[in-house]
Amino acid sequence: MTENSKIPEYAERVLHVAELIPRGRVMTYGDVAEWLEEGGPRQVGRVMALYGGAVPWWRVVRSDGVLLPGHEQRALAHYREEGTPLRGASRAAQGHIPRVDMARARWDGPVGDEPADEPGYEPWDGDG
Repeated sequence: MTENSKIPEYAERVLHVAELIPRGRVMTYGDVAEWLEEGGPRQVGRVMALYGGAVPWWRVVRSDGVLLPGHEQRALAHYREEGTPLRGASRAAQGHIPRVDMARARWDGPVGDEPADEPGYEPWDGDG
């Protein structure tokens, strides 16, 4: 990897948090920024858009639980496989796509960078 293609430090930190999120749980873009004490939801979203394919991107979501436009079916397959709590879509929702049940799926973040006590936690193995 050349120096010019190196991932920025902030992006590495965002991706690290995404890797820590347990199966079946999610964090919002704002949650990630708050946990890092740097940036905001838009900055986290930008990192995920540019570099998120290398991590479990579907575990970093909008605060309303609406699935990432253009990636709904892929995300939904991951959520179902991991047992992520979902809410049924209203009839008005485009395509009747469910959304993440934020009250049940939201994760507050790792404690001391050690999420191993979290039920369902499995380290990200890059397969997904």
